[in-house]
Amino acid sequence: MPKTSTTPGALIAVSAASKRSKADQGSATWQPPAENHRCTYATDWVTVRTRWSLAVDPAEQASLSEVLGGCPNTVVAVTLAR
Repeated sequence: MPKTSTTPGALIAVSAASKRSKADQGSATWQPPAENHRCTYATDWVTVRTRWSLAVDPAEQASLSEVLGGCPNTVVAVTLAR
């Protein structure tokens, strides 16, 4: 099991309302309501998926590409899991 508690960005505190609105939706169907958090959400999503070699479906990839296209100078740094 991945040790997400030591992976920066893997767990963040959110309000109960935000948690309920997201539920089990992925990046293709849900984005943070606050637009200024979408770049961080997308980079964290890519980082965790890449770190643990998790698949990204075409809808997620399209959604993430669209969001990250609006995030100039954003660096995604990943440390691969062993």
